[in-house]
Amino acid sequence: MFEIPKLKYTDSGNFFLMAGPCAIEGEDMAMEIAERIKTITDKLQIPWIFKGSYRKANRSRLDSFTGIGDEKALRILQKVGQEFDVPTVTDIHESGEAAMAAAYVDVLQIPAFLCRQTDLLVAAAETGKVVNIKKGQFLSGDAMRFAVDKVRESGNEKVILTDRGNSFGYSDLVVDYRNIPAMQATGAPVVMDITHSLQQPNQSSGVTGGKPALIETIAKAAIAVGADGLFIETHPQPSIAKSDGANMLPLDQLEGLMQKLIRIREAVR
Repeated sequence: MFEIPKLKYTDSGNFFLMAGPCAIEGEDMAMEIAERIKTITDKLQIPWIFKGSYRKANRSRLDSFTGIGDEKALRILQKVGQEFDVPTVTDIHESGEAAMAAAYVDVLQIPAFLCRQTDLLVAAAETGKVVNIKKGQFLSGDAMRFAVDKVRESGNEKVILTDRGNSFGYSDLVVDYRNIPAMQATGAPVVMDITHSLQQPNQSSGVTGGKPALIETIAKAAIAVGADGLFIETHPQPSIAKSDGANMLPLDQLEGLMQKLIRIREAVR
């Protein structure tokens, strides 16, 4: 894989991990989560990128939590990266945000619903940062080669692809594991977004539901198929998280899950 600044243990043979809270809710919470994940990933020698959205732009209801302020949240992401010597990733939603976010983080993430937005992909590519493109819930893995081409043809070879399931009816998602090798055929590392693939969107309440009991199942299958990395949102108390709590992994379950997945990785290698 191309070099990601501050990414450690890339020679361990383990999958890499993108993990953190859904949204940056505050400095204390971000630092608590980062400290715990760092302890786990150092112990198990898992390359780790801290994930946190500085703003949640895609919400069902106007009264949903969207963030604590762009600059404030980005500075927290920057502090996490500096204090724990770890790369960081956050979403961007419009082309004008690319340069702003790139000043604070190492990886720019393109949300699934926006993976066909040419201006957004080009703007992210032109920052020179690693670009993680989430596969749209409405696309096949094969179709993601066009998103990859947009970044590469803009002069940036540092592309990651992330699957997060496909729409299955109006209020559910299903994971088609054929998408992992299909996207790997582009030459980009492929990540399975475990927690978002277990969402139940478009609920009548306007609050997305989820099936967190299946996190281990989806993660085990992804590693067995050969995913290069995993994306997991985690929180000390998902029930009080301000975004996506219904499908997050409780932080105290992360280490046990990683231990199981490392054993599967060793077996399939």
